[in-house]
Amino acid sequence: MEGVSTSSLPTLPAAPASGRPDVTARLRDALIGASFTADGLLELLGAPAYAALARSETVPALRATREDSPLAVLVRLFLLQQPVPHTRVADVLPVDACLESGWLVRVGSDEVAATVDVRPYGGPGGEDWFIVSDLGCAVGGASGIGSRDEGVVLGVGGASMTLAGLTVRTPVASALDLGTGSGIQALHAVQHATRVTATDLNPRALHTTALTLALSGAPAADLREGSLFEPLKQGETYDLIVSNPPFVISPGARLTYRDGGMGGDDLCRSVVQGAGELLNEGGFAQVLANWQHVEGEDWQDRLRSWVPRGCDAWVVQREVQDVTQYAELWLRDAGDHRGDPAEYQALYDAWLDEFEARKVKAVGFGWITLRRTGSAVPSVTVEEWPHPVEQPLGDTVRAHFERLDYLRAHDDAALLEAHFRLAPEIIQEQVGLPGAEDPEHVVLRQHRGMRRATKVDTVGAGFAGVCDGSLSAGRILDAIAQLMGEDPVMLRDRTPAQIRLLVEQGFLEPA
Repeated sequence: MEGVSTSSLPTLPAAPASGRPDVTARLRDALIGASFTADGLLELLGAPAYAALARSETVPALRATREDSPLAVLVRLFLLQQPVPHTRVADVLPVDACLESGWLVRVGSDEVAATVDVRPYGGPGGEDWFIVSDLGCAVGGASGIGSRDEGVVLGVGGASMTLAGLTVRTPVASALDLGTGSGIQALHAVQHATRVTATDLNPRALHTTALTLALSGAPAADLREGSLFEPLKQGETYDLIVSNPPFVISPGARLTYRDGGMGGDDLCRSVVQGAGELLNEGGFAQVLANWQHVEGEDWQDRLRSWVPRGCDAWVVQREVQDVTQYAELWLRDAGDHRGDPAEYQALYDAWLDEFEARKVKAVGFGWITLRRTGSAVPSVTVEEWPHPVEQPLGDTVRAHFERLDYLRAHDDAALLEAHFRLAPEIIQEQVGLPGAEDPEHVVLRQHRGMRRATKVDTVGAGFAGVCDGSLSAGRILDAIAQLMGEDPVMLRDRTPAQIRLLVEQGFLEPA
């Protein structure tokens, strides 16, 4: 691995690229042979116990693995971190080779234990992948372990899966995973990018990413140690950049896996601005971030100021927490609520002091997508959408920017000459009092992607309902005008704005 020393990582097995790739291949075959896969886990544990693992609750899984099947042995060994008799493991894995290469260690006189968490993870095409992480970090977060100096490597969490689902998955020449952690984003990227670079400040993370890729049977990535963009070479650019950075806004940086170490939301701003400058024409940068809601400042204007020149942007705020909720969330994440009450109160005070000094009243969380554009007037959309969505959203994100290009290229006159069709799975709802002759308003609702809902007037509803690609927008409006007894010229003048909105939000598609 380029730039990575493994000598300081005694608890991790040697990187397969520099040690025993044959052992990793044999281990992978054994895991799959025992159905230690995402589907196999769900079948063995059942949905409730499987879901409990994501909440760091292991008792249901322990109860479900009391039998002595090969799969139960592997779940206890790699997911629940339970010592297992050497002879029982030898029936399932190449145990001596795993001990020699460091995947396992001896415990007591006749048991072995795992040195890393290994979590089965289903790829988008049904692939059997495995995410490697530090012990205790594969399910449900860090549970308070680790410190600024230890550099904990987390496994798959909700944020990392959200980013993986958001990412635009088109074939590209180059991709960058900024702050790779356990390597889940790099694992996805190597499936559709010719060259993948992954960076991380923590050398343990790079080592773990190498293990994740090798154990998943995936191509290797170019792994580079350093903070954010520091390891990159002068002039390097990318077609895709993804980052799930340590975005937590905190007083100080006690925990490197989550705390950025910069003031306020400066780290997230730096990631967004730096990523935009490294994109090739048409390339995407997709980042998860936290941002401050500051007294006297519009949060949307704050986010717009982050967008680098030459980039379209789509910012979606998914959640907002007041400063007390936010502090409590991350104090619990670090396990501080289980310690000394006086120390917990002091830490809580420190968070609130920090927010008060910065005049922060709340913190937002969401997604930021940039696309390098050649347009003279880039489009920046900043919106709040806390409602349920349907993952994966990569195709939805790509289509959003394609629609921006279409609308930029069509003025109102061209829009009226164009043909449209209603997007799939759109339904119409009429809202009004029971028994009323006419509805108070009409709502179009998506059942896919962002699952948006938008109010339309009678003309908009009628227009969308007959869009099947056969008639131009102008001819449809002329027919509606005749039915409603309206002036067709006036209807043509006032309707393009509504058509433009329906196209922008994905209710209508160019035919």
